[in-house]
Amino acid sequence: MLSTLLPFMLFAFVASITPGPTNILVLSNSARYGFKAAMPIILGACTGAAGLVLLVGAGFGQSLVHLPKVQSAMQWAGVAWLSYLAWQIFRAPPQVIEVDAGQKPLGLIGAASLQLINPKTWMMALAVVSVFAGNGEQRQSQVVYLSLVFFLISMPCLGTWALLGVGSSRVFRSPKAMQRVNRSMALLLLAAAWLGMLV
Repeated sequence: MLSTLLPFMLFAFVASITPGPTNILVLSNSARYGFKAAMPIILGACTGAAGLVLLVGAGFGQSLVHLPKVQSAMQWAGVAWLSYLAWQIFRAPPQVIEVDAGQKPLGLIGAASLQLINPKTWMMALAVVSVFAGNGEQRQSQVVYLSLVFFLISMPCLGTWALLGVGSSRVFRSPKAMQRVNRSMALLLLAAAWLGMLV
């Protein structure tokens, strides 16, 4: 296991830090509501992804590989939900950016659910288990270990995106400027969702 730890940590870092729908949602929510409000999203997303590594390690991921219709349905559900979230971010009026009690950020359950319907997260979990878990007697304990390491690496990575969001809200102080940032994030989220269908 130690021989694969460093490569796995590098894999987990790259998978967590590179831009994607979850990172963009964290950035957008922290810009609009602050760092504290992004924490449940970060925790939910990291828990959801680590949980999928456990599920796949227990054998649930194999059915996804052999059932392309299930894969396709999950993909379309994920794209539809991300498109809805992008629309919510895009249409937020300038005053929402300060802190609007009427509109809530995504939250822990929403972020965890996003991982469950995201085929890319399932494929990442399949890659983790097939490449790094091995096939010996220790396989199940290795899967638990990999899941924990992935969680611990992804938390600060998404935290970095939240800090970027908070920083952008300080740079773009006027409501109009923040609205432009939000609209840019919404378009990026939409692009990430729909480009994922083509890959």
